[in-house]
Amino acid sequence: MRYESPLKRKRLKGAAPIESRPMSLSPGAQRSNSLLRATVTLLTGGALAQALPLLLGPWLTRLYTPAEYGQFSFVWTVATNMGVVACARYEFALTLEKDEGAAALLGLCLRVLGAVLLVSLIVAAVMGLRRPLAWTLPLAVLAVALTQGLMQWATRAEAFSALAWARVVQYGGGALLQVACGLLAWGAFGLMWGAVVAALLALPLLARPAPQGGWHSLLTLPGERMKAVARRHRDFPLYNTPHAFAGALQDSLALWLVAAVTGDASAGFWALGLRYLKAPAGLVGGALSQVLYPRLAQAESVEAGRQVVRQAMGVLGGMGLVLMAVLMVAGPWLFRALFGAGWAETGELARALAPYIACHFVAAPLSVAPMAWQAQAWMLRLALVGQVMFVAGLAAGLHWGGLIGAAWGVSGMMSVYFGYFFWSLLRWK
Repeated sequence: MRYESPLKRKRLKGAAPIESRPMSLSPGAQRSNSLLRATVTLLTGGALAQALPLLLGPWLTRLYTPAEYGQFSFVWTVATNMGVVACARYEFALTLEKDEGAAALLGLCLRVLGAVLLVSLIVAAVMGLRRPLAWTLPLAVLAVALTQGLMQWATRAEAFSALAWARVVQYGGGALLQVACGLLAWGAFGLMWGAVVAALLALPLLARPAPQGGWHSLLTLPGERMKAVARRHRDFPLYNTPHAFAGALQDSLALWLVAAVTGDASAGFWALGLRYLKAPAGLVGGALSQVLYPRLAQAESVEAGRQVVRQAMGVLGGMGLVLMAVLMVAGPWLFRALFGAGWAETGELARALAPYIACHFVAAPLSVAPMAWQAQAWMLRLALVGQVMFVAGLAAGLHWGGLIGAAWGVSGMMSVYFGYFFWSLLRWK
């Protein structure tokens, strides 16, 4: 008989049979499952949010002319340009703060937003001399800024279900409201009011849980607390704000150049084309980046974060190649069939922009990696180079080949830029 010590017999007697012991996941597996669940939740909500605008798009293009769409897109792009920096990007530091610090950051964001809204009134007065639609600019800036800020608040709380539903209301509801305004023949104003009202309706979904002390407490926060968090996260206004502003300014300059050289109708083709071409990146990238950012910010090491980036880049790269192939082969036919003969030029734009769209699809969710790795100064320098390359490619293409030439110019320049960005992330030290 084999000898067993009394201690071992005691352990064996009290232990459950191996087959009946509950299986537990390792911490790594639990984090992986949590990442998957959060991503699926956001993807589901994002898919529904994007599906309504995409499905209603053919109706919208029959309710609004390319010129009306171009006028709306220009003013909305300016509002987005101001809205994305209206809180000095402090909202992106919410994930890094505990309850008291997060409440102080929210209070700081509201005060910065108030100052930006005053600036938007001046811009609206100047633009309104030639474009009456520009008088809606302050309200549009408010909608963009509050939605972005509260999305980061919900991300901090990992309220992914609320984020998903907010996207449905903002994008799906916006498309429905734009259809309703189009049926009333409100023109470019209908497109603007649909987008603004839907964004404001999404805010209550993102406002839970309330910050420590309740929302009203943000109006009476001690100045010292806000100064402390402002100093602690000064990299966000110093580096991330110029980066975000320059990125949004790129879109404003692009629309201005296209409209100035080829007219408002061409600006409408450009705006509609990019809206639909970037929809897959908005769906996948928006969902994945909101999950990736806190994971990368809290990673145990750079290597652990780099591994997450490599996995994401591999999956996104395969999807991006498929997207590019579809646009190159069937883009003109798809856009003509969906939006009508009046928008046929958008399909040729889709083919020419396909390489750029594929690279953007991969890069959009990965853009949070330098932010999480505290490399915002590097990202700002790189982004400024990229924006110069974008505008240079666009301007050269407009000069030599009109609207379609501009699209090929952008694709060529941005393929080089994104290639360097991907290489840098893979070799991050």
